[in-house]
Amino acid sequence: MAPGSSAERAFGPAERATLLALAGESIRAGLDGERLPVEVEAFAPALARARASFVTLNLAGRLRGCMGTLEARRALVLEVAEMAHAAAFRDPRFPALGRAEFERIELHISVLSPPEPLVFESEEELLGQLRPGIDGLILSERHARGTFLPSVWEQLPEPREFLARLKQKAGLDCGHWSQAIRVERYTTESIP
Repeated sequence: MAPGSSAERAFGPAERATLLALAGESIRAGLDGERLPVEVEAFAPALARARASFVTLNLAGRLRGCMGTLEARRALVLEVAEMAHAAAFRDPRFPALGRAEFERIELHISVLSPPEPLVFESEEELLGQLRPGIDGLILSERHARGTFLPSVWEQLPEPREFLARLKQKAGLDCGHWSQAIRVERYTTESIP
């Protein structure tokens, strides 16, 4: 997943650098079989607030791991450290990251805004509300749920295709539609 940014920057250069360094340190600790201790009080207030985030690892321009959360449950620094570790060692699509790969990965962090529910009566009405390149979406219906970060618009720029592939990711047929479908949107600040 290529990085994308869809929100105004909430973090300054020092805070952005801190988050990237923290993600890297968490992975380095994992390579040694350890967990990085994170003291929330040692960080700037903006980094200590509860925020949802995703950490994406790319290797040679290709996805190598991506893990995250959609709900803000704990301090951003804790979330980034945990999601970096998870992306490197627990993404079920990939084997655990090796030491040689670690030296070549590119780290990207997406900090999510709180999700906002969209109101629509039909698929056409929903499609008309989507903002390509800006919106991340959470689609759910009963027990099915999936999300695409705003950066996915780079690979799927057409709203109808974006929505169809998101349905598939959630475990639904790409042509499925029902009144039980719920969609929320969010934006991200991507680092770097």
